[in-house]
Amino acid sequence: MLRRALRICPRLSNGFGSFFASSTHSSRPFSAPSEVQNSSPPIHHSEDPNQPTETLQSTSKISIDRSGLYNPPEHSHEPCPDSELVKHLKGIIKFRGGPISVAEYMEEVLTNPKAGFYINRDVFGAQGDFITSPEVSQMFGEMIGVWVMCLWEQMGQPDKVNLVELGPGRGTLMADLLRGASKFEKFTKSLNIHMVECSPALQKLQYSALKCADEDTTSDDGGQRTVTKLAGATVSWHATLEQVPTGLPTIIIGHEFYDALPVHQFQRASRGWCEKMVDVAENSQFRFVLSPQPTPATLYLMERCKWAATEDSAKLDHIEVCPKAMELTHEIANRISSDGGGALIIDYGLNGIVSASLQAIRKHKFVEILDDPGTADLSAYVDFAAIRHSAEEASDDVSVHGPMTQSQFLGSLGINFRVEALLQNCTDEQAESLRTGYWQLVGDGEAPFWEGPDQKTPIGMGTRYLVMAIVNKKQGVPAPFE
Repeated sequence: MLRRALRICPRLSNGFGSFFASSTHSSRPFSAPSEVQNSSPPIHHSEDPNQPTETLQSTSKISIDRSGLYNPPEHSHEPCPDSELVKHLKGIIKFRGGPISVAEYMEEVLTNPKAGFYINRDVFGAQGDFITSPEVSQMFGEMIGVWVMCLWEQMGQPDKVNLVELGPGRGTLMADLLRGASKFEKFTKSLNIHMVECSPALQKLQYSALKCADEDTTSDDGGQRTVTKLAGATVSWHATLEQVPTGLPTIIIGHEFYDALPVHQFQRASRGWCEKMVDVAENSQFRFVLSPQPTPATLYLMERCKWAATEDSAKLDHIEVCPKAMELTHEIANRISSDGGGALIIDYGLNGIVSASLQAIRKHKFVEILDDPGTADLSAYVDFAAIRHSAEEASDDVSVHGPMTQSQFLGSLGINFRVEALLQNCTDEQAESLRTGYWQLVGDGEAPFWEGPDQKTPIGMGTRYLVMAIVNKKQGVPAPFE
């Protein structure tokens, strides 16, 4: 199984061969495997398009796989006092005199400065609400590091480069990347690390994960800079990509970032496409309704359908569009065009129009989207085709590659060689953790080697996650998209 036929980029065997022979780092040998299993909940839709403000049932379940989720939805049946976020959302709806878009609801739930899901707590890992690839195994961050170093080589090994991560979570991916690259001093010395993170709580976790320290600068203003002891590079935090300084070649990593950007949902009715909105019912509970007339976001729907010349959108009854994903991609493409470099986007999604994919996850379980907002993660499938079109429209100086599956991507970068090297120097318990983590990253479905409890069977995400690269054309085709 571990020697499955996975192609490795020839460039890696020359420039980074010693990386795969190195043993695991001692500070965090192996990440704990996920303890969740996956099943796709059914889709239920309420259709009555003839009413101008149609009420939709808030019990829609989305048929989606995400890193091994298996539990059925939970419901909050007992009445309870409204939280501050619920009061805030109801206040917006009352002030507007009508419903708000799903996108606005999603943005408030996730990033409200006082009560947003991501803002004031750690939501990652086995004790959080969901598990991401960096939390599964150190090998994920190491392979991303290989990709970054390959691109840096293609860029001509610049003396200074901005390495940007969007939504770094706990900082696990960046920490593993820097540990894996620590032997390549010329590369690590070139780095200016920028973490795009709006959550103060997660910023503190990232500071710790990167083993940061504040140092006094020699400037007259007596300022300080933050340096990671893992690589000796400076680390800065920003609320948005726009705040990251320009002027240097830039490499951007966006792992499970696009899926949290707010989406607008549209449903086909007898009067045409109507936007799905969030309103307050007579019983003071949130409910879905359809807009009685076109909304501003309809322009983005028209743009998305225009790109879908080869896709059969006429058969769809629901479509999701993500304007912020389009805008972010425009910003990434323009920066890469002017400064050089590239971006790597890894997420679960489709290479085409996304229908109805919005989901809520609390403590590794699917829950109702409108149930107790602010206590569950909201995310949606990423429309990789829309990302491609957005990047190509933004600049003629960039090229888009992929998407390919995460299994193909990691395999081509040599994760199979890496896991075999690590297995040479570990305990039986660590070996089991390595095999489990390896399967979760590159496998498809249930692990065939598992002998433990059925409810903890490792589920591979290798084909459910897709990988896309956007690079400056001057640098050629990035590994492993040749």
